Amino acid sequence: MSIVIVGGNECMERQYKDLCREYRCRAKVFTKTDGMSGKIGSPDLLVLFTGAMSHKMLQGALCGVKGKNTVIARSHSSSMAALRAILQTHAPLPAE
Repeated sequence: MSIVIVGGNECMERQYKDLCREYRCRAKVFTKTDGMSGKIGSPDLLVLFTGAMSHKMLQGALCGVKGKNTVIARSHSSSMAALRAILQTHAPLPAE
């Protein structure tokens, strides 16, 4: 499963990617507006950390996946617990 995370804390990019890897997902993380346009692609899941992003960044992310079969998950908090809850809902780990 491919995931794009928009917003969040710049210092936590590596932690976001590591957590997604635990859920067997490939992740791209964009914490800044610059460099985001045209690189979102068509992910299976778009995670928006709305508390840590500008309105322009939000609109750019939503326009990037418009018309594609992408599930959008929004969270005001950009914590690891919030991301873990989103991943558990949309990409749960298989039972062992």
